[in-house]
Amino acid sequence: MKDLPTISQFQVFKNRKTILKNPLPFHRANFEKYGDIFRVRVGFRKAVIFTRDATIIKHILQKQHKKYEKSELQTVDLAKYIGHGILTSNGEHWRKHRRMVQPAFHKKKLRGLLGIMKQAVDSELKRIEPGVTQDVFPLMGDLAFQVVAQALFSRYDIQQSMEELQDYTERNQKMLIREMRQPYLKWWFILSGKIKKHLDLAEQGKIKKHLDLAEQGRNILNSIIEERITSGEQKDDLLDMLLNATYEDGKHMPRRQLIDEVLILFTAGHETTANALSFALHLLAKHPDIQNKVLKEVENTDLDSDDIMQCLSELTYTKQCIEEALRLYPPAYVIDRTAISDDIVKGQSFTKGSLVLMSIYELHRSSAFWDAPEEFNPDRFDISLKRDYSNYYYPFGAGPRMCVGNNFAMYEMIITIAQIIKKFQISTDLKAVEVNPLISLKPMSVPVCFELR
Repeated sequence: MKDLPTISQFQVFKNRKTILKNPLPFHRANFEKYGDIFRVRVGFRKAVIFTRDATIIKHILQKQHKKYEKSELQTVDLAKYIGHGILTSNGEHWRKHRRMVQPAFHKKKLRGLLGIMKQAVDSELKRIEPGVTQDVFPLMGDLAFQVVAQALFSRYDIQQSMEELQDYTERNQKMLIREMRQPYLKWWFILSGKIKKHLDLAEQGKIKKHLDLAEQGRNILNSIIEERITSGEQKDDLLDMLLNATYEDGKHMPRRQLIDEVLILFTAGHETTANALSFALHLLAKHPDIQNKVLKEVENTDLDSDDIMQCLSELTYTKQCIEEALRLYPPAYVIDRTAISDDIVKGQSFTKGSLVLMSIYELHRSSAFWDAPEEFNPDRFDISLKRDYSNYYYPFGAGPRMCVGNNFAMYEMIITIAQIIKKFQISTDLKAVEVNPLISLKPMSVPVCFELR
């Protein structure tokens, strides 16, 4: 590890404003200067390893995944707001709950949710005002939130509760980002799991208030769950599937754990999909020729048919557009892992305790693997070309910790893009979206004009 190119604390300090606003240019400059792996000094005897090396990333996420676990950035700092579910846990706790949640997202289970999903999408798209340019990011945020809410609860009479829950989760995320963006080095201290040592009493008080908000959000979910159990109704939605899931000994999830899993599905599920849809709509609005190809594919597709899944499977070019948007703007733009034992890959040593940040954003834009990597070209995902991108394309992560809701998200995005392009011609004057790398990769603003076809 001593042989790795190293960025000093002084260099970090010198670039602190850029890093705190948007670390991606700092990452790019250093990858271009030092190669596919380097380390950054973040404190006394503390360093973070950055890599975009495809072999190392595959090794950590898949081949030797048991030697690595999620860092305290997720298991401590994020978990204090959204609980200890499958996104924010490690070890046996993660394994047993992943086994319980996974069946709810099998394709045959999702088939029954597609009608609910489409109904929620259509309802939200009514808010689009024809002939007006509007920021699609908040629109897609509300759409994705409602899709998750309806798929979980199959209820349309809890709008106010859902809006309150959405408000709590968004405010808590902003608070977490404030923690990450405190003056010099706090962003880096969080990555090493040491933030609490750098909080003053006033800041701790603010966090306490937001922890109270998180508890209020859990109370909302607890009330909805209690109503379902008391009613005795079977809705065959995600909540039913989670309520019926059992451990190996036949016991059901404790209420607190169930609430944590539901809260994580809300937070992670709606946010990453909203981000991806916003970027995809911007790219389609910028490329009318590609948009017209999508229109030709979707204009005669009836998503009100009895077999929505079959219809979605036929929208191959629409899916390619989404896959290409996810390549350019992966929601999980950096994946963190901590080595829990010594390891060696490609002659590089990772000692126990090493914090590794894998840049999916840089990997997805590497000219070593992608022709014209900065261009939006959905044809690169044409299945007839039989190209295997599995070694360097990770829009939903990889290995055992691959996103449990990847199929859910893809179906939702195909339905949304199909319904929008079928009804509207979209355009934009914005040449490039300004990205906002927070917990996930967000756009700052995505102005799009919608004209009725």
